[in-house]
Amino acid sequence: MYIAKKFLRTFFVTILLFIIIIIIFDIAEKLDDFLQRHAKVSEIFSVYYVSFIPTLLNTFSPIFIFISVLYMTSRLASRTEIISMLAGGMSLRRILVPYLAVGALLALGSYVLNAWIIPISDKKRVKFENTYLRNYWSESRSTIFRQIKPGVIMYMEYFSNHDSSGIGVTLNQFKDKKLTSSLFGRFMRWEPNLKTWRLEMVTSREFMTDGTQKIKNFPYIDTAIGFNPAAFFFRVEDVQSLNQNELTAFIEKERMRGSSNVAALQTEKYRRYASPFSTFILIVIAVSVAGRKSRGGLGIALGVGIFVILFFLFFSRYFISLGETNVLDPNLAVWLPNLVFVPVAYVFYRFAQK
Repeated sequence: MYIAKKFLRTFFVTILLFIIIIIIFDIAEKLDDFLQRHAKVSEIFSVYYVSFIPTLLNTFSPIFIFISVLYMTSRLASRTEIISMLAGGMSLRRILVPYLAVGALLALGSYVLNAWIIPISDKKRVKFENTYLRNYWSESRSTIFRQIKPGVIMYMEYFSNHDSSGIGVTLNQFKDKKLTSSLFGRFMRWEPNLKTWRLEMVTSREFMTDGTQKIKNFPYIDTAIGFNPAAFFFRVEDVQSLNQNELTAFIEKERMRGSSNVAALQTEKYRRYASPFSTFILIVIAVSVAGRKSRGGLGIALGVGIFVILFFLFFSRYFISLGETNVLDPNLAVWLPNLVFVPVAYVFYRFAQK
């Protein structure tokens, strides 16, 4: 319990101080945007930054778990407490038990944050950013090509999020890879009262089996197209606003639509499982490095530890980027840093002071 208490206290104190510093710098950076968009002070702190804290906590927790263990263990070693434990017959493996127990608690907390808590808070953050920090409602997209449901392909020349209107809309329906009908509308806009899309200046073509076509023209058609504009303005960096079930369902929809974001979304899904596991690797390395009393004291341990964590973060970010771009299988990409550093942790453990 002695080690566990010191570990938890050191971790929460360091990461909370860091979060406060990050928030202060973020406020300074975004202050002009807040003032320009007339954001309420109460919303800035009670909505935006309160929603931002879980994301910061989860993002930087592996680094501060490592630094906390490194610092705390170095302090114990400098006061010969680690040596006393070893001299009293306690093995390094036994010393690691409270570290790993707290690590398991933090790893579980990290997964729960990633999969369920952060998505709740992040929805509020994204909504706040769309209102005060992004020109969300003035955004537009051109050359939109999507499969909106099996067998139905939609092409749109241009869509404006400002007034929910589109230009040059074509809906092609296929059966057994053969084009059976096509619906073209010169204009499309959302009808909020009817909760439908209205196509204007419409031409309908039905392709018959004998090679002929049935062509009909309409001034307008109200239709319940399965088209959600939010999908076109969804940012991959906002994927944290989706909980695990929502993310799985969204991946399937994006795959059906032929979206280029599938690999990035899969990488995020698998990262939520792989990231907590790195906690144990970093703890073993930190205890092995800092548990040896040396003339350099805390400075040597921190130097070696920071060097190791920088390499770990570099490899993690590098392989994740390969997964997001589909160069590597997303599942493999997020687990590779852990697989690479398991032997590294074992080497540090083997040569640790026993």
